[in-house]
Amino acid sequence: MNSFPDLHSLIDHTLLKPEATSAEIALLCEEALEHRFWSVCVNSSRVRQAAEMLSGSRVKVCTVAGFPLGASLSSIKAREAVLSMENGAHEIDMVINVGAIKDKEWKAVEEDVRAVASALQGGALLKVILETALLSREEIVSACQACETAGAQFVKTSTGFAAAGGASTEAVRLMRESVSEQIGVKASGGIRNRAAALAMVQAGATRLGTSASVRIVSPDTQAHSDDSSDY
Repeated sequence: MNSFPDLHSLIDHTLLKPEATSAEIALLCEEALEHRFWSVCVNSSRVRQAAEMLSGSRVKVCTVAGFPLGASLSSIKAREAVLSMENGAHEIDMVINVGAIKDKEWKAVEEDVRAVASALQGGALLKVILETALLSREEIVSACQACETAGAQFVKTSTGFAAAGGASTEAVRLMRESVSEQIGVKASGGIRNRAAALAMVQAGATRLGTSASVRIVSPDTQAHSDDSSDY
């Protein structure tokens, strides 16, 4: 029995590996159109290609800023986000300043997110990647609250690049409890099968980032790609 028949519409179909080719981006877009995914998530240099391929469709274009470390200047993240929006991105997944979180510099954390939110001026939805595997429970709670205060629309678990790990149901549940109902929670990093995807939704995720999207929504068929990467 399928408890989540519209799982397709929760998925950001993701390809962020550095060696991704234009042909692979094209396939990503074709799969998103075929399976009615919410969006494709690509690096900023691929936004224009994805936007052109998906023009006129309901599939959104999502990209990243400050990816994957989050350690660049806030002004750089903001500029990257704006350029991506101008190239056709509807959603921006920025990486938070993880070092500032560890230092408990909450004003700096909030200002980092606000810099991007303000630059977008509501022209694109903003998700903030926390890299939860690197954070304590207290840090996750405080970071989520800072993101909401600063104007983000989503908090997100992971980049998929951290050696410490990706999304966990515990982190998703804690994030859901730490923000208001108006803020979405995106689980991303290591979601490779349908069971894992459903567990994240049950924990409170309202969006899923995965490269195993086709496999997740078509468990009994051979996916177009056998990519099992975390991102």
